[in-house]
Amino acid sequence: MDERTARELRGLARVLVRSGYADHAAITAALTEAVQEDAPSMDPAALVPLLIGEAVIDLNAEAAGWPESTDPDRLDAVLAEFERLGLVVVRYTSDHHAARQALEAADAPQGLVFFTDTDVWHAVDFGMLELKLWHPDTANVAPGEPLLEDVLALLRQNDLPAVFDEGRIEVTLEWRRRVTL
Repeated sequence: MDERTARELRGLARVLVRSGYADHAAITAALTEAVQEDAPSMDPAALVPLLIGEAVIDLNAEAAGWPESTDPDRLDAVLAEFERLGLVVVRYTSDHHAARQALEAADAPQGLVFFTDTDVWHAVDFGMLELKLWHPDTANVAPGEPLLEDVLALLRQNDLPAVFDEGRIEVTLEWRRRVTL
């Protein structure tokens, strides 16, 4: 396996583990697929546990120095508040179709807030999580609408800087989620 492929596989393991949403089986499946595609000469059964182990060790070493409450902890509290206010919240979904299904299955929703797995991976690496906010009819919110203003205000009140840009809410945060695999 060449150095670039090894670096990319370690990077994938890193974001999958640090996301805090994928369980061991899902991480193993995603990494196995990546190894089979990108490093077909390697044995996934031998390499994948090493990739996961390295990512977990690195995360645990770093987490020892984190504050008691992290940005993802505050985000979780805000998302729970959104749910109490009647918004459907979909975390770490594969795409907007799954989020739409959750919205359509809900009784009298006030709207939908969701983010995808790739949104979380971006947050792990770049410190910004994109949230999508839809009305109950699946229309995107627009600047100045009360639903958007309320969501932005709640994020900001919880020390999560957020701005609305090009149809999405950009939340600035350090992705420090404690993980148990």
